[in-house]
This record gives sequence, C-alpha cells and structure tokens, in this order.
Amino acid sequence: MGRADSELTAFDETVVFLDYFKDLPDPRQAGKVIYPLPEVLLLCLLAVLAGAETFVDIARFGEKKLDLLRRFRPFLHGTPAHDHLGDILSVLDAEQFERCFVNWVAALTGAPREVIAIDGKTLRRSGAKKDAQAAVHMVSAFAAHQRLVLGQVRVADKSNEIVAIPKLLDLLALEGAVVTIDAIGCQREIARKILEKKADYVLALKGNQGALRDDVEVFAAEQKAKGFKDTKVTRHETVDGDHGRIETRTYTAVHDVDWLKERHDWPGLAGVVMVESAREIGDKIERETRFYITSLAWLACQLGPVIRSHWAIGVSSEGHAVMSVKVRPEPKDSGSEAREALWRESKTAEPSDNILERSMREASGCNVQ
Repeated sequence: MGRADSELTAFDETVVFLDYFKDLPDPRQAGKVIYPLPEVLLLCLLAVLAGAETFVDIARFGEKKLDLLRRFRPFLHGTPAHDHLGDILSVLDAEQFERCFVNWVAALTGAPREVIAIDGKTLRRSGAKKDAQAAVHMVSAFAAHQRLVLGQVRVADKSNEIVAIPKLLDLLALEGAVVTIDAIGCQREIARKILEKKADYVLALKGNQGALRDDVEVFAAEQKAKGFKDTKVTRHETVDGDHGRIETRTYTAVHDVDWLKERHDWPGLAGVVMVESAREIGDKIERETRFYITSLAWLACQLGPVIRSHWAIGVSSEGHAVMSVKVRPEPKDSGSEAREALWRESKTAEPSDNILERSMREASGCNVQ
C-alpha cells in the first residue's frame, strides 16, 4: 500500500470512527468550547494507539503530531494541555461513551457470528497500595476468534459480576453469536437475556447451580457406566502436547435432555456437555471433569472448539495473558470512567486487527517518544 492510499484509508476510518460518536452529548457550554469533542476524541484515540499511557503522553503526542492531526480535522486552536484534557473527558457520560465505542468496535470486526466469551479479570498494575486504591476488576466480552475485546463493564469485585453481565450483554449486538460464560454467569436470567438477543449460550456448570449440577453429574456417571446406550450422545476427543505435557480431552454431548428441562425449567436448554480431561506430566496424571449446559443442538465435535475458545482467552498459545491489560493510573481527580474506557477499549484490541491503527502507522509512522 502506497503512502497516498494509506492516508486515504486512514482518513476514511477516521470519519467512520467519529460518526459513531456523533450522538455523544457534550455537556460543555457551546460558546466556551475551544477544543471540539470530535477533535479531542480523535486525538486521544490516535495517541493511545501510538503508545500513550497518560494524559501527559496524549498532550505531547498532540504537540508533536499537530500537522498530522490537521489532515483529518481543523484543530484551529491546536490541542489541549494534559490537565484540560482530563477536565474534558471527566464530564462525559461514561456509559454512553462505552456504548459508542462498543458499536464502533463491533462494526470494525464485522458481524459477531462467532464465540463471544464473557469473563471477569482483575487488571494488572491497576491498584495502588500506597494510596489504598483497589485494583480494577472488569467484566469483558471477548471475540475469541478475532482476539478482540468488544466491550467491558467495571465492577467493584468478582462478586458483582452477576449484576454486570446483563449490563454488558445490553451493550452488545449478539444476534447469531455463541456466548460462553464461566460458572458465575450460569443464571436463568442471563440465559434468557442471551436468547432474547437471538444468540446461543454455553455456560459452565458448577456448585452455584447445586440441584442442576448434581442431576447432570449423576446422570452422566450412570450413562457412562452403561456406555451411554440409554441416551443419545455424540463424542469427540482431542490430544494436545506442549512443554512435556500431554493433555487428552474427551467431549461428550448429551442430546436427550427433555427430562432435565422439565425438572429445572431452564430457558432454551438443548444439551449438556461433559468434558473429561487427563493431563500427563511425566509419571503423574491429573484428571478433571467439567460440565456445561447449552442452547445449541450441536455435535460434540462442534461444541468442543467453542468450549476450548473460552479458556483460550485467559492464556494464549505463547503463554501470555490475552485479556490482561496494564493500567497506569492517573491521579484520582484528573480523569473519569470515560477516560478509563478509552484506554481499555483501545489497548485491548490486537494491533493487527485494527485497520485505523495500521493505516495511521503506514501514513505517518506516528509514535509517542
């Protein structure tokens, strides 16, 4: 791609980005606005994509790259200083800001016909012991195939994930997607909301659904002992080897679940999946059995990759945490939840998947120094 083509692509993507924020209210007095909100948002996005981690970094980027920025917007008064920048973002409605960003990311990645994994993580380096500042805990929706965070909701701690998950689902366009959630999200209301949004679910089943888990576990054990001759199942096996470890996973999808639906009245229940794993390390063998419920009437060979993709969001094949985000906190009075959302959403996207970032780098070689 030539320089001219890169600049044109970057300009087009900038127009698209700003279009998703056109309805975001600017509560500042119109007659006193020196720095228009679209210019501020564009400055922040490009600076963060170029490596900015603080408002000081963003302000420095604006000073050094003003000519570049003026290719896209007028910037008649230049760019704001770091403290002014914090003041501007602090008055924005964080929830509406997040919604605009989520919609842009969804458009950037295409239709969500894939696995959307929802999980809670504590962000690394987000707490400050000397200021008694608690770590930031986020519930995130992660496009497993594209390795991209689609949306996030901040919660006080892990126990609040049940409340946050429905809010996160409301942010997302899920039609046609398969939503996976760990055991804390195995709730009837959450399953019902996923179905209402024309998506399907695969939910981990643990002790928080005591009677349901017990019935599934007892049924699976009885049927396995009989070779599953009394019920309809499909099976699939995978073997993986890495760093001297061999792991064998056997997926058994139980398709005859009418009895379970009648007893527990679970919304949209179409199947149960049992995953038996055996991990061999030297002479030691570790065994584990996990259970899942799903609204999908899929075969075991189809459900296996869906379940694997959820756990892959925690650690990539290279052993790095995929969803972990380093946060460099600003002083408490200098920013807002909107500012945090900007950092989270921009920095959790894989660079190779971000058309705007790629185009901007090719067009200008922009970098924060």
